[in-house]
Amino acid sequence: MKGISVGQISILHVIFLSMTVIGLKNHVTILPPILQVVGRDGWVSVLFAAIFIFPWLFLLVYIHNKSNQQPMKDWLKEKIGRVGTNIILYTIGIYLIVLSSFTIRETLQWVKTTFLPNTPMLLLLIIFTILCILLVTTNIQTIAIVNVMVLLGVLFLGFFVAFVNIQVKDYELLRPFFEHGFQPVLKGAVYPAVELLLLLFVQHQIKDRVRWYHFALMLFLLMGLTMGPLIGAITEFGPMEAASQRYPAYEEWGLVSIGRFIEHMDFFSVYQWLTGAFIRVGFILFIASELFDMRQKKIRVWTIIAPGFFFMCLSLSLVSDQLFLIIKSNYFLISTFLVF
Repeated sequence: MKGISVGQISILHVIFLSMTVIGLKNHVTILPPILQVVGRDGWVSVLFAAIFIFPWLFLLVYIHNKSNQQPMKDWLKEKIGRVGTNIILYTIGIYLIVLSSFTIRETLQWVKTTFLPNTPMLLLLIIFTILCILLVTTNIQTIAIVNVMVLLGVLFLGFFVAFVNIQVKDYELLRPFFEHGFQPVLKGAVYPAVELLLLLFVQHQIKDRVRWYHFALMLFLLMGLTMGPLIGAITEFGPMEAASQRYPAYEEWGLVSIGRFIEHMDFFSVYQWLTGAFIRVGFILFIASELFDMRQKKIRVWTIIAPGFFFMCLSLSLVSDQLFLIIKSNYFLISTFLVF
């Protein structure tokens, strides 16, 4: 296996997938803890995180080249044996299910808070679980194509809200720099942990080798996806108000207005968030099914991964919103940094 033209998706598809799958977390999930911990210097934390992560990308390139673009489970069996491989793969697979469950819990929490307060959480969870598992039981090419279709709209709406809200932004709110010193900035740099490691588990599905500059481009794009809404929240609401908001990226849509008669356009954010969560969860669970070796037996995805994912989401939905935010900010996001 030479690692060239062996898969179903191109490098461009991989870049687009990283923008949606990892971008949702960086664009939405990590903003509240960064604003609460760092405040107006949160954008500097993102910049520092990108600088620190850049050398780590060469480790991904090294593994990608050494494994000769084989499936990771096959390469690991050659290196550390079946037992060690199973321990690593099952640990990562279970963690990915937990990771996707946190995404769904936060998404459904936002859905109930904003526009479906009277709809039972259980019904929403059942619908979203079925949709995501249907995506998992397809293939990487289908996921990549669906992602390209929805990402176009997400990007357009993202640039739209950014440019329209220029009229209400005050960039003087970014100053003074480092008003609380470097310690909060360094602490906040933990949150934007890049999940690019996930791509190694689908490397055998990629047509060409992923070079270091491909990873660097993805890192740069993800940095932009994080800094955009973060700086937007600070310059539109101020650091204090932005830090008190649960969904800063969503609140920015509430300020959108064109002239005197066009406003209340925050319903567009529903499309952005739900499509992002759909692709992110579907892709992560797809990787989990690969690690559990279920790709050829799709019935096992429905009988093993689907129930595990559903009950994990259900257990998280029974936790109070305040406790969930504490677990996510103080423990889970930091564990994501350590794991990846």
